[in-house]
Amino acid sequence: MSHLRRSKSAVLGLLLTSSFVLMALLAPLIAGDPIAFDLARQLLPPSAAHPLGTDELGRDILSRLLWGSRSTLLITLGAVALALGAGTVIGLIAGFRGGWSDTLIMRVMDIWLAMPTFLLAIAIVAALGAGTTNVIIAVGLSSIPAFARVARGCTLSIKQEVYVLAAQSMGAGDGVIMCRHILPNIVAPLLVQTSLRLATAILTASGLSFLGLGPQPPTPEWGAMLSTGRNFITSSPQLVTLPGLAIMLATIGFNTLGDGLRDVLDPRLKS
Repeated sequence: MSHLRRSKSAVLGLLLTSSFVLMALLAPLIAGDPIAFDLARQLLPPSAAHPLGTDELGRDILSRLLWGSRSTLLITLGAVALALGAGTVIGLIAGFRGGWSDTLIMRVMDIWLAMPTFLLAIAIVAALGAGTTNVIIAVGLSSIPAFARVARGCTLSIKQEVYVLAAQSMGAGDGVIMCRHILPNIVAPLLVQTSLRLATAILTASGLSFLGLGPQPPTPEWGAMLSTGRNFITSSPQLVTLPGLAIMLATIGFNTLGDGLRDVLDPRLKS
C-alpha cells in the first residue's frame, strides 16, 4: 500500500476511478429521473434548478450524466469480466500445455488480435443486434486476445519454477497445478491488464452507443448523449462537452491506474 501511495499515477487513477464508481453507485440517491422530459424547458442553460442545463427534450443533463455512468460502468465491467475469465483460461491452457495446442490457440489469438477492436465489436453487435447485453458480449469477445497473451506469457515463465516442477513430480494433475500454483502468481499482470482494458472498453462501448448500437433510448449513456448532443453543438455545447469530458476522465483514470499498478507490482521497476 505504501508503494501505491508513492506512485502519483496510481493515486491520480485511483481518485478518478473512485469518483466514477461513486457517481454510478450514488446516482439513485442524488440524481433525479433521467428520462423525465419537459418540452417547455428545452436547451436551458445551467441554473439552480438544473446545474448543468437541460437537453433537447428538457431532461436534466446532470441526472442523465450520473445515471449514464451506471450504464457505462455496467457495460465496462461486464465486458472486461468476460474477457478476463475467457482470456485467462485460454492463456493458461496454451502456456502450460505447450506444443501444437499452444501453437494452434495462439495463432487463432493472433488472427483475432489483428482485427481492429472497434470494427470487430461493430461486426459482433451487427450480428447479435443492438442492446446493452450484446454490447457487453461484443466488447468482451474483442478483448479476449489481450488477456490470453498476458496469461500465456506469464504461464510460460512460471511453469519452469521449482515449485511447479516439484508439484508435477509429486503427481499433481494439470488442473491443480494451473489453479493452485500458476494462477495466483499471474494475478498481478492480469490486474494491470484489467485496469488498462477497462479504459479501452469505455471508449469502445461509448463508440458503439454513439452509433446507436448500445443501450437504446431513453436509457442514458454517455456515448448516446454525445450522439444526440452533436446536433446542438453550437447552441448548447454542454450537451457534447460534458459527456465527452466524462468519457475522457474515466478513460484517463483507468489508464493512469493501470500504469501506476504496473510500476508498483513489477519488481524490476522498484527502487
